[in-house]
Amino acid sequence: MANYIRFDWAMKRLLRNKANYAVLEGFMCSLLNEKFKINRFLDSESNQQTENDKFNRVDILAEDEKGEFIIFEIQNTREHTYFHRMLYGVSKVITDNISLGDDYDKVRKVYSINIVYFTLGQAKDYVYHGKTMFQGLHQPNDILKLSNRQSELFFGDEIPQGRKTNREAGDIFPEYYLLCVNNFDKLAVNNLDEWIEFLKTGEISEAAQAPGLADARKCLDIDKLTVAEKNDYVRHMENLRYQRSVIKTGYDDGWQKGLADGREEGREEGRAEGRAEGRAEGRAEGRVEGRAEGAKDEKKATARRLLAMGLSADKVAEATQLTLEEIKNL
Repeated sequence: MANYIRFDWAMKRLLRNKANYAVLEGFMCSLLNEKFKINRFLDSESNQQTENDKFNRVDILAEDEKGEFIIFEIQNTREHTYFHRMLYGVSKVITDNISLGDDYDKVRKVYSINIVYFTLGQAKDYVYHGKTMFQGLHQPNDILKLSNRQSELFFGDEIPQGRKTNREAGDIFPEYYLLCVNNFDKLAVNNLDEWIEFLKTGEISEAAQAPGLADARKCLDIDKLTVAEKNDYVRHMENLRYQRSVIKTGYDDGWQKGLADGREEGREEGRAEGRAEGRAEGRAEGRVEGRAEGAKDEKKATARRLLAMGLSADKVAEATQLTLEEIKNL
């Protein structure tokens, strides 16, 4: 079986090449279950290609042939504020692409496509779709729809005489797709499953028929990279491995320190209050306090390592959840 490169690296380096548009177009076709055509990729801060422009995540912005925006994001490490960042990213794309004084109908549709490799919330499924819906409070089955004229103006629909549009008011609003790749644990039975299987395993089955995967076989084969591309890819993989190692080491150091501190405090309280009661209560309280202190120390240790790696204070704050003030005081 061929050895394919990681999809996040491919998105940054290869898939923005017009010759390779068919890969992402096939992915979107499988996700939306409709024809999809990329018009162009937009130049933005999120489309930077340097190795230090991100911390373990990839996000690029594209425009389709209908003038709608698509944010593609791949996130490898856990982040509690990920939902907030999804919302911020969509909001920024909307406001960045409308000029002062433009009419409101110039606001364009945005799709936020998020491929995550960590446990997000209480996710059990492996694909989630988020969309705004205006539902009647007194008539729950009444979903607010656009007028025929709105449907014609905003979507170019041609409504037959005597008919009413099926367009919902929510169709104007952004839509979100979350692919929780690690939750996929079954045989691929449709096009989207075949894509998610590839995203999880890095392998493309010979029987796979999903749009775009045939093109992926060609352009994502590591053996077909140039020498410069292959060297860049190897550096990328080594950096990812090093970042994972730094984070895991920091968490483990914090855990061990918290456990040791908790045991020591538990022993001290146990001696004062009685061996049996002290060990039970002291260890419990000590572990909680020790772990909290240890976790904080671990975050600071991780932040120092990341700063030493050359990451900016903002990126370090995003990765460790420390405040900028705490990072500046390190």
